[in-house]
Amino acid sequence: MQLFNIRGGVHPDDCKQLAAHQPIETLPLPALLHIPLQQHIGAPASPAVRRGQRVAKGDLIANGQGAISAPVHAPTSGRIVGVGSYPAHHASGLSVPTVTLQPDGEDRWADSIKGVADPFALEPDDIAARVGAAGIVGLGGATFPAAVKLNLRKKYQLHTLVINGAECEPYLTCDDRLMREQADAVIDGIRIMAYALGVTRIIIAIENNKPEAQAAMTVAASQHSNIQIAHLPTRYPMGSEKHLVQALTGQETPARGLTADIGVVVHNPATAFAVHEALRFGYPLVARVVTVSGGAIQQPRNVRVLLGTRVQDLLNYCGGFTVQPTQLLSGGPMMGQPLPSTRVPMVKGSNGVLALTATEVNTQPSMPCIRCGSCIQACPCGLVPLDLAAHTRAGELEGAVKLGLLDCIGCGSCAYVCPSHLPLVQFFNYAKGEMAARGRAKQKQTETKRLIEQRTARIEAIQQAKREAMAARKREADAKKKAAAASASS
Repeated sequence: MQLFNIRGGVHPDDCKQLAAHQPIETLPLPALLHIPLQQHIGAPASPAVRRGQRVAKGDLIANGQGAISAPVHAPTSGRIVGVGSYPAHHASGLSVPTVTLQPDGEDRWADSIKGVADPFALEPDDIAARVGAAGIVGLGGATFPAAVKLNLRKKYQLHTLVINGAECEPYLTCDDRLMREQADAVIDGIRIMAYALGVTRIIIAIENNKPEAQAAMTVAASQHSNIQIAHLPTRYPMGSEKHLVQALTGQETPARGLTADIGVVVHNPATAFAVHEALRFGYPLVARVVTVSGGAIQQPRNVRVLLGTRVQDLLNYCGGFTVQPTQLLSGGPMMGQPLPSTRVPMVKGSNGVLALTATEVNTQPSMPCIRCGSCIQACPCGLVPLDLAAHTRAGELEGAVKLGLLDCIGCGSCAYVCPSHLPLVQFFNYAKGEMAARGRAKQKQTETKRLIEQRTARIEAIQQAKREAMAARKREADAKKKAAAASASS
């Protein structure tokens, strides 16, 4: 199919050979599972179990709250030994509400787990409801509740479902292996999602450094004329949702808009596989495939891991470290986040654990910007990173916003090519975080002012009512006096 050019991008060494040849393995049951209740964008789930309670695999242990949320299920059978806090799978290392489960070794599914013989006989709303009840979120890393995306048909005129199999981050190969080994199941999940969305066109986009995945998905899709396999050039960040859609359709998503604005919804192959398992077998999302790689890993692997498994258990399974890593990351090296420790648990959005050596990290001291313009050429969003950085460093965040700060996707292409080794992504992440904090403070101030005005108006209304009541009583008393005087005089 015809592809369209997109601006910018870089060509880092993909390092996928470390794990791409390793088939998916299943991690043995760990001694404990620490299952965070915030594994998705939106409101955290609310615990639905108590300490000492026994659960089966797939039992609901936390309910989703609000329109943007997702429930959480028991990854295996066992006993709940704690409902409290535990360090998060996040660079901050802060503790979050967590359910701790002690597996009983039986790995027994709940009796209530049942699939659907023919998902295509269901109404689209029923499919979205089942996907939501299964706790499925975007497994490419965004963790947006999948059911919310499936319901976009109610608000937008959709025509195309794009499956983002680019997996453009270096080192990561979990989607590659899933498409190779479970192509039929992935295609089935894709078709179910397309049916729920009401779209007739499906494009599965896979980068050219994954020829085996391209071949497997082509064979699996061969019986469905509405599915196209797009062979993408290997370029980072081709997997960026908006840029991928532009490369496939030639249409640009409006600034700070959704791809749904131009009729396209994007999902991930792992999400499609989870939808297949949820609809065909009734399985909620309790495990995912993770790539463990990097020069410091003894045996790089692709592993199916239960949610709540500690990173340390995953590293032990892969033989531990060959050398002490310089950097331990969750996700890829371009957009991944540092892990605070190996105690933190794996979550729905964890697609990789990387242990990188000093050579791979190649940390060098920052030098002054020489205004070479390399960052401008590399930016896929058409921004001017050097000016954004200058405004950010000067504290002129409003000026940075005017230059397009909020359109930055944080891909790191600018920092990758910067000869001065400036931490541009950190600058922009700080600026976006600070602007968000200011926005929250302004919203709080506005809300406080509104509440004060309401209280003042309420007090004034009460006082006015009292004054009117007193005036009415006075008029009534005066009328009685007049009547008594008139009666006396007569």
